[in-house]
Amino acid sequence: MLATLFFGRAVQGGPPVSQREWEDFADSVITPRFPEGFTVLEGQGQWRNPETGRLVREDSKILLLGAADQPATLRGLDEIAAEWRRRFRQISVGRITRRVCAAF
Repeated sequence: MLATLFFGRAVQGGPPVSQREWEDFADSVITPRFPEGFTVLEGQGQWRNPETGRLVREDSKILLLGAADQPATLRGLDEIAAEWRRRFRQISVGRITRRVCAAF
């Protein structure tokens, strides 16, 4: 499975998530669930806030993760997204998953 997660860095009522905060999040939340590795890209996102209807543009982190297509992988992705929303008061984390054939 290839999973892509989109983490918006804008924080309502505060400064954006810093590089140091991202690194701490990756070290303490992502790596323990997927120690085999992952890739992070910088992004510029845009989305419509479902609560206000306002268009939001923000810097983002894009996580690319290749992992086995099994319940534990989906559970790990859910836990990562839930912790991002909790820690940085986010409404959502975008997620795309798809089956792929991959080898390392």
